[in-house]
Amino acid sequence: MYCGDQKGSITRSAKNARAHFFRSSFPVAAIFQLLLIFLFLQAACEELKNSRMFLKLLEAVLKTGNRMNVGTNRGDAQAFKLDTLLKLVDIKGTDGKTTLLHFVVQEIIRSEGSRLCGTNQDQTAQKTQQSAFQDEVQFRKLGLQVVSGLSGELTNVKKSAAMDSDVLCSEVAKLAAGMTKITEVLKLNEEIVLKESSWKFSESMNGFMKKAEEEIVRLQAQEKAALSLVKEITEYFHGNSAKVEARPFWIFMVVRDFISILDHVCKEVGKINERTIYSSVRPMPLNPTLAPVFPGLVGRLHDGSSDDETPSS
Repeated sequence: MYCGDQKGSITRSAKNARAHFFRSSFPVAAIFQLLLIFLFLQAACEELKNSRMFLKLLEAVLKTGNRMNVGTNRGDAQAFKLDTLLKLVDIKGTDGKTTLLHFVVQEIIRSEGSRLCGTNQDQTAQKTQQSAFQDEVQFRKLGLQVVSGLSGELTNVKKSAAMDSDVLCSEVAKLAAGMTKITEVLKLNEEIVLKESSWKFSESMNGFMKKAEEEIVRLQAQEKAALSLVKEITEYFHGNSAKVEARPFWIFMVVRDFISILDHVCKEVGKINERTIYSSVRPMPLNPTLAPVFPGLVGRLHDGSSDDETPSS
């Protein structure tokens, strides 16, 4: 005859078996991988916040937008939405080919090259035409290297863009749930320790539990820290993070896509400048090939600005 005690014993045995299985299959490698991912996320946030070139690009885009909208109620903006970066290649000049991002890159590479060479306007004015032309070529080459290097500065940002926040949080929750089940089994065994020799099981599992709990707590702390930093960096660059809560890593995807576009534009700008050098026997104009297509912006982008100014984004 089947009785209640037998049923309880079978239930305990099944739970003990599940606890043993969880212990034997405890995903140490998975925990380590999750820890690395959360560290990547934190590093990505630091990369964005500390990247001088990324901040300079944002500043240049903001000022260019204000110049284009001068005289309107949008001509004195203090910030812009981050996904605006992806639309810069949609704004084209009168030639139908040169985009606003081309213009911004041309402006920045010259100022960056000049900064690296330590040259000021007074020194440039005192040079001969040929010497000034050679300096201009050198400025643009050096500046283009700096702007093109942004992709290498934001490696963790690109890695983080491929991550799924829902999957990461789900994995952490599963691990925590597994620990909760083992705790329930141990409590059950402690209640019947005087009736059965389950103390050996409890003793061996307690040792495992102590180490495993430390790892889970550490993992949860890293998860919390990483997600908090992501929220903070999103609000810093984009504004209200509540609008993108459904996709916490959205900011990394936007920056990754922008970097891809920027790399392509930098290659095109390099080719444009090379063609200008080979075809010209006179000093290059301030913005070769761009003056006719964005005439209202030439010479205005850096008015009243300094290289170290931090943009409002």
